[in-house]
Amino acid sequence: MSAPTFFSKIASRNDAAARVAALPQPVVFTNGVFDVLHRGHAVYLAQARELGASLVVALNTDASAKRLGKGPDRPLNNEADRAAMMAALESVSLVTWFDEDTPIELIRELKPAVLCKGGDYDMAKLAETKVVEGYGGRAVAIPFVDGYSTTSLVQRIRQRP
Repeated sequence: MSAPTFFSKIASRNDAAARVAALPQPVVFTNGVFDVLHRGHAVYLAQARELGASLVVALNTDASAKRLGKGPDRPLNNEADRAAMMAALESVSLVTWFDEDTPIELIRELKPAVLCKGGDYDMAKLAETKVVEGYGGRAVAIPFVDGYSTTSLVQRIRQRP
């Protein structure tokens, strides 16, 4: 049996710019660890996709995710598995990675029309916002879906007998 077609949505960092240029425009960009997908992620990604014709998700590599300090055993899912889950979502057009602490260099390479982040970010304070606005794009914060957090989900799982 052949691999599911959604795997074709995964692009290496080296191929990402060419792949993004070929997507329907405008392109929306978001990023994160997306360790354990939940309803909040699904709603957020669908809302982000509605801001443009294509949605690019840049995942923190495992090394980058570990530097975020979410815990010594995070991410629970490795970057290849997280990319597969992300690519399987209908709202996602392309998945790639970044190894830096922030995706600012990747944003400079891809030049998305819209930068999208979760509601806990002050878009005015992000260096990424300045980059996107500098070439005519815009930055949007999407409110969180209350009650959904990977960190709290992992804590609940660990507390169960």
